Amino acid sequence: MRQLTLVVGEDHPLMVDAVQLVLSESTEFEIAGVASSGADVIALAERSEPDLVLLDVELPDADGIEVLRALQRLANPPQVVMFSAHENTELVDEAFRAGASAFICKRIDPWDLPAALRQAVDPTLFQPLRVNPIAGTTKADVELTERELQILDALADGLTNKQIGQRLWLSEQTVKFHLSSVYRKLGVSSRTEALAATYRRRVNGSRRAKARAATR
Repeated sequence: MRQLTLVVGEDHPLMVDAVQLVLSESTEFEIAGVASSGADVIALAERSEPDLVLLDVELPDADGIEVLRALQRLANPPQVVMFSAHENTELVDEAFRAGASAFICKRIDPWDLPAALRQAVDPTLFQPLRVNPIAGTTKADVELTERELQILDALADGLTNKQIGQRLWLSEQTVKFHLSSVYRKLGVSSRTEALAATYRRRVNGSRRAKARAATR
């Protein structure tokens, strides 16, 4: 698996330090540079041609969505993951329409960040948190990871996030991370809806399998 180059567009020093710390522990990423303004992010991305830009939605001199659009116009546009303390639906949808590959909330467990970034760049490995739904995936053909299926099974057992974490040896924040991914993939907003959607998918899958067997 090749190493990916990354530009960080973030103006808060503590957040920059946290990102640099967790990515320094991963052999998968090389930080090509850090920029604290929209203009510097664009200039740095144009100069270094990174695989990925981790971009704060709120920069001092620019709207992160506008910076995202500018990055999409570069000769060699990078994939862009939006990074925000806010996760309202309107903001997420606007980011995806502008070309974002994924949207990560800053409440994520920092040690989950490398995996989330890798997933955004290579969705054939995993389905990332808040993956761009405009790419053409439908509810009927989304695939849940083994971990997400384990969490759904735990939900069906009535466990809380904390109890799920204890069962699967995960932090509570990591459980929330996976639940957010499940909700987004299934197009739901609650545990009850997620379980109902999963049940329907399994029933429909069973029916399709029986139909295929009957035609053989």
